[in-house]
Amino acid sequence: MTMLADPRTSAPAERSSVQEELQARIRQMQSNRLPERTLPMLDGLRAVLPSGLRAGATYSVMGSTSLALALLAGPSQQGAWCGVLGLPHLGTEAAAGLGIDLDRLVLVPQPGGQWLTVAAAMADVLGVIIAAPTRVAPSEASRLAARLRQRESTLIMLGPWPQADAVLHATESGWTGLGRGHGHLTAQRLRVETTPRGGRARARVITLDPTARNADADATGTQGPSVPRLQLAPHLAG
Repeated sequence: MTMLADPRTSAPAERSSVQEELQARIRQMQSNRLPERTLPMLDGLRAVLPSGLRAGATYSVMGSTSLALALLAGPSQQGAWCGVLGLPHLGTEAAAGLGIDLDRLVLVPQPGGQWLTVAAAMADVLGVIIAAPTRVAPSEASRLAARLRQRESTLIMLGPWPQADAVLHATESGWTGLGRGHGHLTAQRLRVETTPRGGRARARVITLDPTARNADADATGTQGPSVPRLQLAPHLAG
């Protein structure tokens, strides 16, 4: 004789079994995920991005084009193809002074009304992109973010951007190098407030010095190629 189970008692047990199986599968999938890839950074920039410059992420940089270019310089020096979108007045000499390889830099000064299309196309082939701010719908920003994650292309926006993984805001800036009516601007001092998505803001003071000698030159006593350095100032803010 076949005994039929009471559905009032068997249903909860079955649901519990299904839930446990799904949770086990989720844990297995999470354990098999590859770690997020981080990109090279200039010395000292990790002070403002402790988790590193992540491939496929989106960053909003406010108040300093130099800071955005410094973020681009690290990957560029390691051979990554990079791009600049919607900045017709960008000084390539300044970019080269920060150590950016102009032979691997793609410039699209005026995308017109095709900003989103051009940005998606650049994400397909370039490792890091700096872009001027533009108006996009939240849904369009989400689609571009998905494209960036898929291609592991990093977007650095010079202004606000929906769903940015972190916002870097240069609140103060100063230069050194000028004497009394003579001299040249050398190092730039920046106070940067970094706010990760869903996190608390923290501030650090860094100095961008394109004239600093690289570590190899210091070790050997011979002057190698000039490599810019970001150095922590003696005090930290925040």
